[in-house]
Amino acid sequence: MISRYEVKEIAEIWSEVNKFKNYLKVELAHLKTLEKTGLVQSGVSDKLKNAQINPVRISEIEKTTNHDVIAFCTSITEQFPSELGRYFHYGITSSDIIDTAHALMIKDSMKIVRADLASLSSVLKIKMHETSDLLCLGRSHGISAEAMIFGQKFCSFESELQRRIQEWNEDILALTGKMSGAVGNYTIVSPEEEEETLKELGLKVEKTSSQVIPRDQYAKIISTGALIGSLLERMATELRLLQHSDIDEVREGFSKGQKGSSTMPHKKNPISSENITGLARLLRSHLPPFLENCALWHERDISHSSVERMIFPDHFGLLSYSVRRMKGVIENLVIDREKVESKAKKSEKIYSSLVLHKLIELNPSQSRESIYEIVQHSFFKSNNLQELLINLKNDLSSAKLMHHCDEWINFDNLKDHYKVQFEKVLKRQ
Repeated sequence: MISRYEVKEIAEIWSEVNKFKNYLKVELAHLKTLEKTGLVQSGVSDKLKNAQINPVRISEIEKTTNHDVIAFCTSITEQFPSELGRYFHYGITSSDIIDTAHALMIKDSMKIVRADLASLSSVLKIKMHETSDLLCLGRSHGISAEAMIFGQKFCSFESELQRRIQEWNEDILALTGKMSGAVGNYTIVSPEEEEETLKELGLKVEKTSSQVIPRDQYAKIISTGALIGSLLERMATELRLLQHSDIDEVREGFSKGQKGSSTMPHKKNPISSENITGLARLLRSHLPPFLENCALWHERDISHSSVERMIFPDHFGLLSYSVRRMKGVIENLVIDREKVESKAKKSEKIYSSLVLHKLIELNPSQSRESIYEIVQHSFFKSNNLQELLINLKNDLSSAKLMHHCDEWINFDNLKDHYKVQFEKVLKRQ
């Protein structure tokens, strides 16, 4: 099943034709190994390489066999003399082919998503630098807090993205295949032959397989994908909040001819960020079934199969689509720099922590609690910077302390240390 939000490259990887092409690729690699052992005459794999993939014929055979891999194998071997096809699928079980072929398809899909993540990382770093001089209101609990550099928002996103990229790369490298037979005990094919075949395919050997590759490995991949979805939602949520009419500091790019509402012409809605938020929910919804797939009966049952057939193509397609859409949002984001900085400059609230700690430093004879109460009282009474200065001077008993107020309430004092964060994140590349 391919999502309607499919990315073409992902859709092609999970198409029926490409699935059977990968089945054939695995079978031919196995035959090549058997040729090296002398069991199969040299050159057989090269001749079978010319086999035609015919999904219609496979489906026709499956109506009788009720077994997709047998139908696939029959559709291949019937194209050649029996002496060429007799060792096709020799000593291996259906899951050896399916799981190993799926590992190849998963790997191809993950490489596409990895390239998308790298592109998103590039635009985040550009935005970090573009807004590295822009002071803004920080907000906690939705309430004005200390001031911060606007670029720290993008820096935070990039830092989390780097963790996901690292995990994604680790998941790719950990992909395994198996050629260990019906219950993983190498009845016909030896461990050495399995290793040779998987080396040909560019996959690691599964250390302890049953009839299938342990499903916790696939759950780990979907878990990383779900976490990427959560990062995209965090980014989308922040941008949606900043576009909120009462904040109105950023806007998604609005293309020529675009309409925001069928009845309200003034509307510019954050539709891409909203869409990404919804897709993140879908991506996370894929994880529970994959966690439940880990527990199969004895050496294997097929309860995992329907989940994987439905979710794998959807997950990678939605993930790639979501990352690409977020990249577009970040690239085309409109930031109202004047409004952002003006709000910070006009806010008296951003100085409360600074004033508190300066007073603690300069007044060792007074307890922190009493100083806190004085500062809190001054700020609660104040609606702007002018009122704050007046109230602080009225509330402070020391002329020495009063003298410092004008010095502390200074916008330039707030821009010092953000560069350390930037350097830490960029050094991790």
